[in-house]
Parts: sequence; C-alpha cells; structure tokens
Amino acid sequence: MTDRATPVAARPDYDPLADPDWQEPAPPRRRLSWTRLGVLFLALGLIGAGGTMGVIHLRDTAGPTAKSWAVPYVDVTLTPTFQFQDPTANPANTVALGFVVAHPKSACTPSWGGAYTLDEAASALELDRRIDQLRQAGGDITLSLGGLNNKELAVACTDQTRLTDAYRELIKRYDVNTLDLDIEGTATADQASLQRRVQAVAAVQKERAGAGKPLAVWLTLPVTPDGLTADGVGVVRGMLDGGVTLRGVNVMTMDFNNGDKHPDMLALSTSALNGTHKQITDLYLQLGQKLTSPQAWSRIGATPMIGQNDVDAERFTVDDAQGLANFAIDRGLGRVSMWSINRDAPCQGTFANVVVHSNTCSGVDQESLAFSKVFAGLPGKGSSGDKQDSVEIPDQAATVDDPKTSPYPIWRLTALYVTGYKVVWHGVVYEAKWANSGNDPSAAPPAGTQTAWSVIGPVNPVDKAPTPVPLVKDVTKQWTPDSTYKRGGRVLYNDLPYEARWNTKGEAPSTEFPTDADDPWLPLFNVPGEPSTN
Repeated sequence: MTDRATPVAARPDYDPLADPDWQEPAPPRRRLSWTRLGVLFLALGLIGAGGTMGVIHLRDTAGPTAKSWAVPYVDVTLTPTFQFQDPTANPANTVALGFVVAHPKSACTPSWGGAYTLDEAASALELDRRIDQLRQAGGDITLSLGGLNNKELAVACTDQTRLTDAYRELIKRYDVNTLDLDIEGTATADQASLQRRVQAVAAVQKERAGAGKPLAVWLTLPVTPDGLTADGVGVVRGMLDGGVTLRGVNVMTMDFNNGDKHPDMLALSTSALNGTHKQITDLYLQLGQKLTSPQAWSRIGATPMIGQNDVDAERFTVDDAQGLANFAIDRGLGRVSMWSINRDAPCQGTFANVVVHSNTCSGVDQESLAFSKVFAGLPGKGSSGDKQDSVEIPDQAATVDDPKTSPYPIWRLTALYVTGYKVVWHGVVYEAKWANSGNDPSAAPPAGTQTAWSVIGPVNPVDKAPTPVPLVKDVTKQWTPDSTYKRGGRVLYNDLPYEARWNTKGEAPSTEFPTDADDPWLPLFNVPGEPSTN
C-alpha cells in the first residue's frame, strides 16, 4: 500500500533517475549574512577574472546525480567465445551483449550477428546458460540491437506487427530490463525504419510498465568532437516525440577522423561529451522539460573503442581510459561502456608503433583486462565491487548429477579432458581451459594458481542427456562378449558405432565419456560437450 502522506521522492523504492519528470529540488532560501555576502563578492570577482570557467564551476557545485555505470560490450558471435560470465575473464558485473540483428533469410526474425538464431545461440554458444550464470553471480545483461554491420530488425522488417513481436520475443526470452539500440551508418537517417522502431519500442515499453517490469532504453549513436550529428539529434527527438522514455544517450567516442596526425583521444572524447550535454539539455528544454546540468549528465553515456581505432592515427590508451573514468565520476555520467571487452588484451607477436586492427586484441601497450579494470572501478550500478571475487554455484552437497538430465557428460576424476571439453558437476556446466585430469571443477585452486575450468552456468530443469552423433553409417554388427575383434573392426554398442584400437575380446566399449586412452574401443561418434576437431 502507498503512504499518501509520504512525498514520492522520499519513498525508499523511488529512483529519481528512472523518473523523466524528476527535477532537482531547489535549495531553501537563506538570509545572506555579511560573511556570506563577502564570499559572494569574492566569487563574483573570480568570475570576472576567470570568465566562463567560473560560471561553469558555480553551476556544477551541486554535484552529480548519478554514479557512473560500467557496462562493457561483448561481441557475442566472435571466435574465440568470450566467457563474460566468468569473473576471472570479466571484471565487470554487467555486460552489453551485441548484436541482435535481422536474420539474413528472415527479415523479421531476430538473430545474433546474422549467424545464429536465438535457439542456435543457446545451443552452440551456451548463451542462455551463461546469462543465467552471470545473474546467479549478481550480474546482469543489457541487450544491444543493431551495430554497424548487418541490418537491425527495424531496418529489415517492414511489418510493424511482426517487428513489435520480435522485440517482445527478445525481451521475454532474455528477461532484460535494459535495451540498447545501436543505430549507426545510414540507419540514423532512414526515416521509415526510425518510425517503425519508435512504435515497436514504445509499445513494448508501455506493456512492460503495465506489468510492473520497467524497460530502460538507451540510444547508442555516433558522435563528432562537437557532439551528436544532426541525424543523431533527430533520432533522439523522434524517440521522445514517439512516447519512448529514454534512460539515456550513449555516444561512441571513437573514429573521429578529424585529420590530426596525433589526436588526443581523451580531449576529443570529453569535447564530444560536452557538446552532447548541451544538445541533450536544449532538446529536453524544447520538449518542455528543464534539466539541471547533473540531470543531463546522468542521461549521457560514453563508449570508446579501446586501443587502436578504425582510424589509423587514433589510439585510445589505458591512460585515456583513466581520464575518461575520472571525467565520468566528476560529471556523473550515467554510463561508460567500451568496444569491446573481447579486445581487452595485448596483441601477440606484433611490434611497437605498428598499427594493428584486431577484434581480439587492442593494438596498444597494455596488460590483459587493463581497460576493464579501470572502468569496473566506477561506483555505479554494475560495478563489480567485491561481489565477483567468487562464483556463486548451487549447494554442492545437496546436488546429485543425473545422467538423464545432464546436457553433457558428468565429470570423472580419472578422465583426461582436452581444452574446450564441457562437463556437468554438481548441477553446474564447466568448460576445460586447458588439458587436465583430476582437477575437481568445483574446487578452489591452490593459492596463486588458476582453476583449470571455466564456469559456464547452471544445469536447467529442461536439460536432457546428451545425444551422441554417429560419424559413420555403415556399421551394423552388434558387439558380443564371446567374439574376438581384430584391430580396426567395427561394432555397434548401445546403437553407437565403435572401432577396435587393437585386438580384443570380452571388453565392452565404454559408455563413459570421454573414453580413456587405454580403452580398447574408439568411439566413432561425437558427444555433445567435446570440442570440434574440424
């Protein structure tokens, strides 16, 4: 029940940043003492001496209204798969998963990068399971739609009803609270797709609000050193005019291409953010809402491309990242992201001062995860704090693995596991980081060492036993205990084909996977969980 005597802003569950109508309360009127008058005259004198900077300083003394939120992008379909659910690989507590686009063969069907349907991503990339694991550890995801490559749903799908249904499907499947709409290239000026997107997002956001599950919406847009492009401002205006409540505008502080031989990426980024701040303030004012300076900053995010940018001369360094983090804290930016955490590592086998464009390394001098650690230290929602030092997994003593409901083979103490092999142990799916044997996936490693296993995520109630896939079809002879089999002989056992490694009699093919190297029978089938040898 609501306490009517309690002002809205005083309620413990009230979030002013989620309320677009919130205004920072005016300070109480006070009488000016002679001391205060003296301070005021001194301040006015400083303004006269310092010009505009004095005015800005006085304007911002109220301080930021938001604590900056670190939410790095993950390129979901990139190989090798980035284990964003593993705190040893990802210091951030929240990630933006990109990118959902239209399926190349079905314009109104969402896909991951045009390469995987939602079900295929769950199977081949373990995406759903890894999202579950991240959430069990206290983290969450932002779902990012669009990007520079492929076609975003609103661009490809011209059927308004089917487009809205596609957005509903995504939000329901991944149970997302935050949607990131990355609109780039010609899409920023495609008026027809912009209108379709506005209608779809507004409808879904209204439905979610009615169900008590608010949907926060961010726009991610290109930027110049002066702020948003004219098309970008139009995108923001169109969303607001169309009834979408925006959580904020995230600007891509990258690829400025301003002609400098040695561009200062931090200076260009902060210039772009200052320009965006003025644009957002003016835009909301035109729509009848006056934002304070801190309120405007809380509705702005920044996304640099870490390391080497697409423009050869542009390199965003770890020092630049620290400068941007300081700027974010000082101003109260609502969000700081980066493209991408897949790239947060030094390139191997390259030389200094050589331009390296890579999706899996930064191309600048750095330690692994250096950028992530800088931004993960931001104090707002999604920062890791101390929560990610250990992975939360089910109560192992109470969990007994059932082969009938385990999607991968159950871990065995004596088995040799190669890199990439997946197993189930005490209700959790793990993947081998390197070849190992006898290393309990659930056990903490000795001090100063790393575990040999990555946590993928929990076994789900709908999981079933893995179904092996035969590699040959011409085996028909059933194995019998009384027969002698020569090396190379093939048999069926439990309807699966095997080949004798050497002469054998009375030794049944193993049904424990992976089979041991000293087992006389070589499986002629693939078991889900073992890495592809292609």
